Amino acid sequence: MNALLEKHLQEGTVIPAHPLALTAQRKLDEPHQRALTRYYIASGAGGIAVGVHSTQFEIRDKKYGLLRPVLKMAMEEVEQAALHRPFLKVAGIVGGTEQALQEASLARDLGYDMGLLSAGGLGDWSEKELIKRAEKVAELIPLFGFYLQPSAGGRLLSYDFWRDFAQIPHVKAIKMAPFNRYQTLDVVRAVCASGRPEQIALYTGNDDNIVADLLTTFTLLVHGQQVSKRIVGGLLGHWAVWTSEAVNLLKKIKDCLKNDGNGMGALLTQGVQITDANAAIFDPSHQFKGCISGIHEVLRRQGLLQGTWCLNPAEQLSPGQMEEINRVCADYPWLTDDRFVRENLDRFMHAS
Repeated sequence: MNALLEKHLQEGTVIPAHPLALTAQRKLDEPHQRALTRYYIASGAGGIAVGVHSTQFEIRDKKYGLLRPVLKMAMEEVEQAALHRPFLKVAGIVGGTEQALQEASLARDLGYDMGLLSAGGLGDWSEKELIKRAEKVAELIPLFGFYLQPSAGGRLLSYDFWRDFAQIPHVKAIKMAPFNRYQTLDVVRAVCASGRPEQIALYTGNDDNIVADLLTTFTLLVHGQQVSKRIVGGLLGHWAVWTSEAVNLLKKIKDCLKNDGNGMGALLTQGVQITDANAAIFDPSHQFKGCISGIHEVLRRQGLLQGTWCLNPAEQLSPGQMEEINRVCADYPWLTDDRFVRENLDRFMHAS
């Protein structure tokens, strides 16, 4: 990773977790898949994460064979945009060591900057085995660590695991998404105690607590010395929708922090509204079963997707979820970017 991109990562940015566009026949919908990438770029996002939970882990199944095409398509759109600003390309990496190394090699060869390494599906592995796997993958591509909540396929990981993980030289960032204050603090403490706190950027994946995460300074004692650490940006499924407003939100938060907390009260109030909206989209009342479909439904309403279909037919909106999405869209219209999408949708769909 070059110095400009690393500085961009450390300063904090908006990284949407890229969804998967499908037709009613559950085949890849290339026009809408490309339109989504164009939308994220035009929104001012500082990167994209592709092949992650929101892109559906099933893209790796041989019967679909979509991992490479989807990763490649996003890279082509980034290259076509010819941006004059830093833009991070993050590829999701999952599976046992052999699979993870294959995915890391693919991502690197396609031009991705980092690998978001998940321990999902490896519940029977010891933490030491997971560290050895991470060390091998880090030899191929810089790592973005990922603490994924158990209800979305992740597993609990200890403070000791995260301290050891943070000591891997090519770990550049960690996304914390346990949706749990205690477990989030484990990661922050571990990074502060790792000897590399200045070299690792912390990103929130806690879609239920976005604003508070980004406004908080964590000051902890390490060997009798105070160490302060901030969560500087977000790599979020929630930021896959209403992305231009997410970019505005992060700018407001950075301005607030630069100005001695001026406007913090209003931001915290907005943060609660965002959490309420996230509850409708991510479906915690049904153990997040409708989270991907919820993202799809918001994008469908805007015309960025044709429908809410997932590769797994069982993944669909939960009972009452549509009504909840209706409610939050009506209650908090300022959180949406419907006008921005409406004004640019034709360009997203038909870029030359």
